[in-house]
Amino acid sequence: MILRNAGVEPVVKPAHIDEDVLLASLIDASPADSVCALAHAKAEAVAPAYPDDIVVGCDSMLFLDGQLQGKPHTVEETIRRWQAQRGRTAELITGHAIGYSGTWITDAVSTKIRFGDVSDADIEAYARSGEPLECAGAFTLEALGGWFIDSIQGDQTSVIGLSLPLLRKALYSFGVNASELWG
Repeated sequence: MILRNAGVEPVVKPAHIDEDVLLASLIDASPADSVCALAHAKAEAVAPAYPDDIVVGCDSMLFLDGQLQGKPHTVEETIRRWQAQRGRTAELITGHAIGYSGTWITDAVSTKIRFGDVSDADIEAYARSGEPLECAGAFTLEALGGWFIDSIQGDQTSVIGLSLPLLRKALYSFGVNASELWG
């Protein structure tokens, strides 16, 4: 959605990696390094099929109470997380791995998220909608979850999943103008 709204028609190729195994191997890594490792593993998994293209891998995780939190996967876990994060501020870390012509740029963008003091009824309804089950931090900014985010401090596009400013800088380092990708 971000790229389409920015004039680029991407080829979307989900990478299937075992995130839990990779994260378990990164016990001493910083939160940003862990999220970047996930993004890089995803990008490397699909890159061989696109040797002449710009390949972008991303992953996001919420950092709250000293812990990285991935996708909740269940209604019950979503409710538990929202009850823990409502009314609080957390850091959403989005890792990026951008490759072109054998060169990789790997970096993370951190954005502060202020969660609203959401009612139990809204938490349960949101969880039961299914929307947040496969989302980092158990929320979306661009859809139903937008009701429950009081503010963000940082790059809005990274919260949705891909930092356009970071991508633009990576493209420039490859000698590519963003406008060259517009359809």
